[in-house]
Amino acid sequence: MPTDHFGERVAERYDESAADMFDPAVVDPIVDFLAELAGDGAALELGIGTGRIALPLARRGVRVHGIDLSEAMVARLRAKPGAKEIGVTIGDFATTTVEGRFSVTYLVFNTINNLTTQDEQVACFQNVAAHLDPGGCFVIEVGVPAGEPLRVFDLSDTHVGIDEFDADTQRLVSHHFTLVDGQWVRLSIPFRSVSPPELDLMARLAGMTLRERWSGWKRDPFTSESTKHVSVWEKPASPE
Repeated sequence: MPTDHFGERVAERYDESAADMFDPAVVDPIVDFLAELAGDGAALELGIGTGRIALPLARRGVRVHGIDLSEAMVARLRAKPGAKEIGVTIGDFATTTVEGRFSVTYLVFNTINNLTTQDEQVACFQNVAAHLDPGGCFVIEVGVPAGEPLRVFDLSDTHVGIDEFDADTQRLVSHHFTLVDGQWVRLSIPFRSVSPPELDLMARLAGMTLRERWSGWKRDPFTSESTKHVSVWEKPASPE
């Protein structure tokens, strides 16, 4: 079982520390994108967390189920209005199975990188393919590997974020220094960075093919200058 890096210490401050990511201007395009793919079917969120995307997606009438390793994060989700409409399974989303089939499965906000080995990421694609309806889609939002050994990704009076990247191993560690009650608190979380072509190969191994790739949820073109991508892989439809 992977290590849970999103325990009580992180969960109690998560929504506040990521407040900008809960802004409707950020959330609404994501929900629009996913609701369109879900259609009349159901959606499966891997790494559902505190429900940033699942709750507004459910309010659109989409049936949502989630998988998450962190009981502390899920406890915050379950305390929010509308959470009773969302089923949640506690477990490693690379291997945990749930009942039913889904029109769309999604991993947002770099969550694929929480799987810190290539084998785990490959297993995730295979697990997703087993849960998708024929013709269903798998959506990932993730940053493009920057290649810089050290990169400051956030700098404010109350938070400093620094990514430490090893291009040889693709190991990425995000260091967060947060001012809490007048004291600086450090949190370091390990990740595995992964490129678009490597993700495409993982999809092929799981029997899926790339359907579309954009630089964001509003379908802006993906270019060599893009710092992240939103990719959609499709499971083949059943033969007639």
